[in-house]
Amino acid sequence: MRHVLKRAGLGIAAAVACAGLMAGLAGCTGGAGVDFGMGGKGRSPEDTIRVMPRDGAKGVAPGDRVEVRVPSGRLERVRVTKVEDAQPARVPGAISEDGLRWRPAPGVRLALAAKYSVDAVALDAHGRRSARHTTFTTVVPEHRFIGYFKPENRSTVGTGMIVSFSFNRPIENRAAVERAIRVTSRPPVEVVGHWFGKERLDFRPRAYWSPGTEVTVGLRLRDVEGAPGVYGIQHKDVGFTVGRSQVSLVDAEEHTMEVRRDGRLLTTVPITAGAPKTTTYNGKMVVTELFDVTRMNGATVGFKDKSGKGEYDIKDVPHAMRLTDSGTFLHGNYWAPASTFGTANVSHGCVGLRDVKGGSAGSPAGWFFDRTLIGDVVEVVNSTDRKVSPDNGLGGWNMDWTRWKAGSALR
Repeated sequence: MRHVLKRAGLGIAAAVACAGLMAGLAGCTGGAGVDFGMGGKGRSPEDTIRVMPRDGAKGVAPGDRVEVRVPSGRLERVRVTKVEDAQPARVPGAISEDGLRWRPAPGVRLALAAKYSVDAVALDAHGRRSARHTTFTTVVPEHRFIGYFKPENRSTVGTGMIVSFSFNRPIENRAAVERAIRVTSRPPVEVVGHWFGKERLDFRPRAYWSPGTEVTVGLRLRDVEGAPGVYGIQHKDVGFTVGRSQVSLVDAEEHTMEVRRDGRLLTTVPITAGAPKTTTYNGKMVVTELFDVTRMNGATVGFKDKSGKGEYDIKDVPHAMRLTDSGTFLHGNYWAPASTFGTANVSHGCVGLRDVKGGSAGSPAGWFFDRTLIGDVVEVVNSTDRKVSPDNGLGGWNMDWTRWKAGSALR
């Protein structure tokens, strides 16, 4: 079994087909634009992997307790990583001899103004896997602001990658902040920023990046006044390289996905998309996270039975690729009959590919997962749902160039 978060440094930083990942990691979207994902960060009652600090926690102090534990069974692997930073770094630590607890190595403290991800896989007494992914951010000094950004420094990404900043405080002086962030490339292209509210700023060129492009992001935010009395702290250069072009076209009506590499059709894969009452968004979506296994539970996104438990709880969804912040995934599906793929739409908004329990590199889902980069584009057509919003994940490619440029504070 591969790591929970495959190529973790490249991120940035789903019986029936789809549900929500535990603790708000994801849920499928669907239903005439109804958004079932990211409805809350609370832990599902069925969740067995407990993480401290809680998922989505902000202002965590450097000395606060960091712990992953299970009440029974054993932890198979745990990875705690500082992400969305100039130098992503794994937090050293160890699983206890009884397998019930992971803690950092003695003397290890969290960094200030940093974002961390936690990825864990546990085995129960019967050898069945369950996975969990959480994130938290540490305290930012008073009267300071920071921009958490993706993609990760020194990563290789797909041609649809959008440089995205999320700020820990509302930015009032957006022009000054945007002016202090410069995105350049070799070969050179025009790159323009677009604000989504006061806490998010994305940058993209007019069209997808050309393969082989080297992109540099210069942050000169130190002492820039983003809001009255609130100043930036970052002064650094980060960069990434654009790999090959891969754009996949999902036809929800035909139940197929065409995978094109550098413009050439590699293969056509049978899929299942959102069912009539929980349809899949149309539009261009960008892969932002890759998980070889993760857990999805309907209770986290409102799909509950009369007892309040999730209508489904799939603890080992294989080959999951996030497409939107609200929870649309393209993922492996081992529980639906093989005849479903290519013939019917049965999911709660995700796109499902045939797979086997535990995940197989030889399955359609495993084949696609192993050939996917953060930043690859998946476009959905012929669904009855609306087009995905430009700020839902890295959905900015659904906005034309004129509208995109109009969202810059420098225009």
